[in-house]
Amino acid sequence: PLRGEIHEMVIDAIGLPRPGTKPVPVVQISAKAQALFERMEEVMLNPNRERDQEQSGVESYQDPVLEDEEKLLSSQLKDQLLTFPNLPADDCPDGTSENDNVEVRRWGTAREEEGLEEHWQIAERLKLIDTERSVRIARSRFVTLMGQGARLERGLINFMLDLHTKKGYREVLPPVLVNTASLTGSGQLPKFAEESFRCAEDDLWLTPTAEVPVTSLHRDEIIPSDQLPLRYAAYSPCFRREAGSYGRDTRGLIRLHQFNKVELYWFAHPDHSEEAHQQITADAEAVLQALELPYRVLDLCTADLGFSARRTYDLEVWLPGAGAYREISSCSVCGDFQACLLYTSPSPRDKRQSRVPGCGWKKR
Repeated sequence: PLRGEIHEMVIDAIGLPRPGTKPVPVVQISAKAQALFERMEEVMLNPNRERDQEQSGVESYQDPVLEDEEKLLSSQLKDQLLTFPNLPADDCPDGTSENDNVEVRRWGTAREEEGLEEHWQIAERLKLIDTERSVRIARSRFVTLMGQGARLERGLINFMLDLHTKKGYREVLPPVLVNTASLTGSGQLPKFAEESFRCAEDDLWLTPTAEVPVTSLHRDEIIPSDQLPLRYAAYSPCFRREAGSYGRDTRGLIRLHQFNKVELYWFAHPDHSEEAHQQITADAEAVLQALELPYRVLDLCTADLGFSARRTYDLEVWLPGAGAYREISSCSVCGDFQACLLYTSPSPRDKRQSRVPGCGWKKR
């Protein structure tokens, strides 16, 4: 019973729906988590606990010292568990680096010629962006879109939103500032804290991607199964510190601190995971095909997966001036990883069934 009580505490800590779930194998996760788990057992199995309760003559008794340690251990265990990423899908390619990613297909004909301009050279020649004034306004890795550049950006956003809403996606314009719970629920915290801009006094962060607020749209909710899938298309300015990228991609529109993005996000039943992942990837590819941009699809190996993803297809567009493919979109299936953190689940089709954790699919 006491071990079961500890498992209940662990389930509370990481946010798993209780019915139908198995105790978390904490002792198999890491040495640190195991040490915390064992100390928690010592607290729970303290021989004086039962004796003190009997001597107190009350129905319920808590040792204040042990209770405080119990709370501290529970908090430390939660923090430790939040550092562990999602598990790769069984069919995710094995690998040790991005070199082990598997190319699935290509679309279009890549233009390969000598002397082609880089995208930033074209933008500066046509006066589509102004980087020097942006540094004075903010700092490096910001750009100001000017004239036809600003108009092009606005047009692309509208084009993508119109394309997807005609396919049944519901348009969303979410808050740009999100709270810590939202970032944690999407898997951005604690791992990517150094990559995010924070308004510390208000416990708010500038969102690094529209995925964060959209994921939290249904936090602490049970979604009726007959309403699934829920498909959203969200536009949002995004903000990233790009820590650790010093000296890389210093020209143009790559690795900016601020950029615009249209996000596709599905809430769907776990039984339809594979078909949903394939469809959201196809919807992302449709944008590139409509713009006649040659690209390739990569199936990311285990070493290159994002923190929350079980499996990911990257879409890489051919940049003629650079003579290389560069990632432009990432289509991931997250399984129940984010759903468990956010207490989001579909209602059972049969009332006798337990709740099943929901699944999320994202495209950025």
